[in-house]
Amino acid sequence: MDGYYEYRHTVGLEETNLVGNVYYVNYLRWQGRCREMFLKEWAPEVLDDLRADLKLFTLRVSCEFFAELTAFDDLAIRMRLAELAQTQIQFTFDYVRLTPGEGETLVARGLQRVACMRGPNTRTVPARVPESLVRALEPYLGLAKT
Repeated sequence: MDGYYEYRHTVGLEETNLVGNVYYVNYLRWQGRCREMFLKEWAPEVLDDLRADLKLFTLRVSCEFFAELTAFDDLAIRMRLAELAQTQIQFTFDYVRLTPGEGETLVARGLQRVACMRGPNTRTVPARVPESLVRALEPYLGLAKT
């Protein structure tokens, strides 16, 4: 096991700005997409729970940039479990450009803290991380703070 969940992405023209590099907000979108694909693949029960009353609130998000990406760059977004608490989870994200013949280049690093909540929108309260999600995260627990 590599200690991370990986989502692969090819940068599209619509993700770049007038200068030709990736617009910063896309890095945050990719964090969300990576998290969603992890849930789809490893914790599909959570998706059903989200259709009921579970809410995953993003409390904190950040991204630090080291190099630019441009259209048609291939990258891997690697999500790691940084912390698992009773009602919150913190992930880190490495954005790695994949260049055939040249290898991998770390281009950015991100962080995301998520709170589990339940209840109607006007009375939402913190809730324990669903057991199915804890089970999906178990392979990463030894690598994170609990």
